[in-house]
Order: sequence, then C-alpha cells, then structure tokens
Amino acid sequence: MVKFTLTSRAFAEGQFIPAKYTCQGQDISPPLEWQGVPEGTKEFALECFDPDAPGGGFVHWVLYKIPENVRAIEEGKIPKGSKEGVNDFGKRGYGGPCPPRGPPHRYVFTIYALDKALGEIETLDDLRREIRGHVLAEAKLTGLYQRK
Repeated sequence: MVKFTLTSRAFAEGQFIPAKYTCQGQDISPPLEWQGVPEGTKEFALECFDPDAPGGGFVHWVLYKIPENVRAIEEGKIPKGSKEGVNDFGKRGYGGPCPPRGPPHRYVFTIYALDKALGEIETLDDLRREIRGHVLAEAKLTGLYQRK
C-alpha cells in the first residue's frame, strides 16, 4: 500500500508558498494532488489552517464533498461537485496567506480520506466534528509565508 500523501507543484513540504497564492499576489488556491488513497474512500475533505496566527490559528480554506475519484485540485479551481465552507476572512472559498509582518507563518493543508459522504458544512469546526470517526487516512503539506 502506498502511503497517503499530499503534494503541490507550486511548493515543497516546508518551503515558501509563492506570493501568487497569497493576499500579496493573485490570492488563488495552489495546485494540490494526492496519492495512496485508502480503499473504501467515499469522498475527500481539505482544510488549510495557519497555526501561527494570533488568537490560536486562522482558517484559510474549507473544501469538502470532493468526489472519491478526484486526485488533484487545479490552481484557482475546485473539483466539480465539491463545496467550500467559510474561512476566517468571513468568505466562502480560499483566502491565501496574509500574515502580519514578522516571522514566517506555517500554512498546513490537510486532506482527509473519508468513509462517508458529508452533509452541509459551514466552518472548519463543523468539518472536524462531522469527520470524527470517519477518517480513513489524512495527509498534510505545510508551506511557509512571510509578508514582504
């Protein structure tokens, strides 16, 4: 069995996220792909979270209902059939890294392989509550960003 992994053509694990994908660029979502999907996966969900933000963290993206046959997300797009929750900017969809000036922040993209189809999700808290006990596997990709 191949290990469940999440990668991006835009940046490698632990490397800086190009400005194009941040509030200082086009603010579009980066391309992502995954492999090693566990048997029994019914759908995927994805989150992007900044654990270094003031106040204990900041939600940048909640994407769910990603069909089980999908293995990649194109730059600036979401897969057909998937839905987006509300981020901490107060909007549905992706909101790129936009940290205050200072040291780099970590942006953790996590994809979940789920054994059930999800209902409607609003927030990351909703997603985490809904997937509890239904995660077959998860994979993370962490990028860095520092305001110029």
